[in-house]
Amino acid sequence: MEKVKFQSPEDGEALEFYVVEETRINGINYLLVTEEESGDCDAFILKRLSQDEEEEAVYEMVESENELESISRIFSEMLEDVDIAM
Repeated sequence: MEKVKFQSPEDGEALEFYVVEETRINGINYLLVTEEESGDCDAFILKRLSQDEEEEAVYEMVESENELESISRIFSEMLEDVDIAM
């Protein structure tokens, strides 16, 4: 499982996540990430804000309830053995 590092824009703190799955919907890239490589843990959905041609990718956590619900449903379908609860 790929491990990626993100830098928080608020305080500059480096956060590391494991990428469980990724998808592209309506031209927007989304990542399903976790803090732990395996087992029960919190998962987050990140949305890419930067353009594909930009060297450095910029992501933010999806916070919109409607967007979070629809993207979670898609990730649930992609990962049959994973239960995503909101």
